[in-house]
Formats: sequence, structure tokens, C-alpha cells
Amino acid sequence: MMIYDYVIIGSGIIGASIARELSRYKVDILVLEKENDAANGQTIANSAIIHSGHDPKENTLKARLCVEGNKMYDDLEKELSIPILRTGGFVVARGKDEEILLEQLYQRAIHNKVLDLSILNFDEGKRLEPHLTKDATKILSLPSTKVTYPWEVALACLENAIQNGAHFQKNSEVTGITKTKEGFLLQINFMNSILTRHVINAAGVFADQIAYMIEKDVKYQITPRKGEYLVLDRKAKSLYHHVLYALPTSQGKGVLVVPQVHGNVLIGPTSTLLDDKNLVSNTTLGIQQIQTDVKRLVDYVPYDLNIRTFAGIRATSSFDDFYIHESHEVKGFYHVAGIDSPGLTAAPAIAKYLVQEIITEKLVAKENFNPIRIKKKPFYKMSDIEKRDAIQENKAYGNIICKCEKITEAEIVDAIHSHVGNDTLKGIKKRARAGSGLCQGGYCEGLVLKIIARETNQPLNKINYYNRNTPILMKDSKVKS
Repeated sequence: MMIYDYVIIGSGIIGASIARELSRYKVDILVLEKENDAANGQTIANSAIIHSGHDPKENTLKARLCVEGNKMYDDLEKELSIPILRTGGFVVARGKDEEILLEQLYQRAIHNKVLDLSILNFDEGKRLEPHLTKDATKILSLPSTKVTYPWEVALACLENAIQNGAHFQKNSEVTGITKTKEGFLLQINFMNSILTRHVINAAGVFADQIAYMIEKDVKYQITPRKGEYLVLDRKAKSLYHHVLYALPTSQGKGVLVVPQVHGNVLIGPTSTLLDDKNLVSNTTLGIQQIQTDVKRLVDYVPYDLNIRTFAGIRATSSFDDFYIHESHEVKGFYHVAGIDSPGLTAAPAIAKYLVQEIITEKLVAKENFNPIRIKKKPFYKMSDIEKRDAIQENKAYGNIICKCEKITEAEIVDAIHSHVGNDTLKGIKKRARAGSGLCQGGYCEGLVLKIIARETNQPLNKINYYNRNTPILMKDSKVKS
């Protein structure tokens, strides 16, 4: 049986970032994912913000790694061709009591070494954000705040890790861990086994469950916290220019207004503690709460432009900080747990911190590590000459499948067959954005389904929506005469 040097449990933004960082070294890496696709947990359903570092408590790992991670995204943008939208952020205070809290947040941001921040009055803020609520009195301006596309960041990190020798295995749930002479024996799906010298637990909301497979005294407990969101069509793009925050509470940063890299606007999330780590449904109460709470930030939201709602689960830890430690009971088992907000921001810094400061094994750097992930230019961004040349080289570029997002057949085929490709409708939506527009797949879904079936040589009724055993088509509904 092959023995890996490192098995990473979880392929979200944290696991993928760790895989990329470790792939700089001469080690054999395997990333395990229990779902049918990478980046399917917290990474698929969050606010997409690269935070400045103004919110984490002083002298915490969150504060340090958030500020470091924010800076690292400038290099990731160049190396991995990920999209970055430099919006800046506004934290909005209303009245004297909130102004006192805003000043405290300002001082915290200074302590955390956030750069270029300032306090604006209402008139200054209103000039920059025309729909800022009339109740605003002071605004903390955070120019280093940015927005990205979380799925693509995780997939790009994982793809680059694979290009540098790492391996990825989906539909592989860890169901047992046993300590052995060589390291660890991982049971997969109650059947198969994998041998590894080290384990990195990046399992998100399931991190404590994984930890209990090898430790008796786990130092943290994970409680799932659900957040619900609204997505506005690109027609709302010009309405808001900054990431807009209310003052944070014990439940988090509250409902936000977040311009997105592809032109949409995200509004949310709510914050509801749950018992069920898989409950990601929207609720009437959740949507009503968003509509109420967003009034603290803006005086106008065009709800007629709402094209979809979604919900996500984030890991709230009893440890009250990121928990990044080697096991106190079992050497070679590493916890990367309790990574809630600002986890997306901190992800590259978390990976570097784990590899350079926590992992005790001496790692030897590769001479041929390649940090570059090449991304083809989207067809809709090409010049007319580039489009002509692309179609001449591959006729599938001349077939627009998703008219809302202007996604071609060639791009869908690439999404199926890439290093971290996927053969489900939602997997293609994550990679190529087919179905992400105004009609939400109403016109293109059937065409995408046929392309997947053709490219994977499967019958139409075997193509899944996303998870295993979620076929779109069940049976022929036509009645033969």
C-alpha cells in the first residue's frame, strides 16, 4: 500500500490553500473530500470578502493572519489568475452610542496594523455611497477591503497543487482513523483504507468530529451557524461601490452589502446557530431579517432584481480563535479548525503559518515548484479579433450556451475536463458560470446537461445536479402514441 506524507481532510479554501503551500516541498500529498466536488462547504456559501483585519480581537491569530492574508491576495491574483475587486469597505455607525463603538473599532484596526483607514462624516460617506442610510453619522473607511470569487480561489489553489504533484480524491469520506507504526490508517467510506505519515484536519464544520476519531480530549467544539443571502442581478451593480458593514456584534459582522466580482450584489448573511451541520435551506424569517437589517446600511434595495437566495454553514468554534495546532495527544495529526470569518481572507496566511511554524517535520523545497496557474480568458472578455481566432481554432467557441453570462460550449467542455473538473450541473456553474445569470439556468440547463452527457459518455438520466444520486432527469415524460 502506498503511504502518503500528508493527507489533508477537506478541500475548501483552507484545505486547498494548504495543499498548494505543501506542494512547494518534496512530499506526497493527498486531499480528501467527502462531497462530489471540491469547495463545497463554507467556501461555496460565504460573503466573498477579503477583509482588512479591522474586526478580529487584538493579539489573536485571527487578527494576525487576516492582515497577512489580505496582503497575500495581491500575489495570488497574479499567480493564480483569480479575480479581485478592490472595493474598499465602510463600517457604518448611527448616532453617538455607535460612534463610540466605531472609535473602538478604529483603534483595534490600528493595533492590528490595518493600513490607510480613516473616519468619514456623513457627507463624505454619502458622496461615495449615494444610497447610504440617512441615519449614518460616522463611517470607518477601510480601503484595503477587497472582494474575490471564493470557489475559484479554492479550485485554483487545488489545481496548482495538482500541477505540482498533489493528488485529489472526491467522494471520499473519512470514517475512521487509527494510529499505526508508519503514521495513520484512514478508513474511507467505511470500506477502503489510506496510509499516511501525517494528517491535516481541515474539515470545516466537521473538524471536531474528525478530531474525535483520534483524540479523546478535543480542545474545541464546532457549532454550525447558518447564514442566508440574497443575490441581486447585475443591473444593481452601479448602486453600491463599497463593502458595507454594520458594527459587528457577538454573532458576527451582521448583514452586509457586498458588490461581487461578476457584477452581482450580495446581501446578507443572517446568523442562526443550529444543531444540524447540513441544514442549508432558506427561510421566510431569514429573508425578512435581511430586509430589516440592511436598512441599517442603505436606504434602497431593488428587491425586484433578486435572482436567487442561498444559505451556507460556517464553523463557530468554542475556542474563540483559529485553532491551528499539532495534536497534544497524537504526534503528526494537525488541527486547522474553527476557521470562520475571516477564514477566506486568512487562508493563504493560515497555510503558510501551518507549514512554516506548526509542522515540525523538516521539509525540503522543490527546485521546480511552479506557482503559476494559467487561466484562459473568458470568451465574453475577448476582443473581436481574439474571438475570431478562438472560433477558428475551436468551433465550440462559436456556440453560446448560456446567453445571460455569454458562456460558450468550449468553456463548458474545459470545465468538465480541467485538472479539478466536474461533471454535474452545479459543478459547471461553479467553474464556467453557466446558469449564474438572470434566468438561473432556465434556458441553458438542458444544453449543459447534454454537453456533460456527451463529454462523459453517460446517459442523460445519469447526470447529477451536484451531489451523488441527484439526477436531473428521472424518466421520459413523453407519451408515445
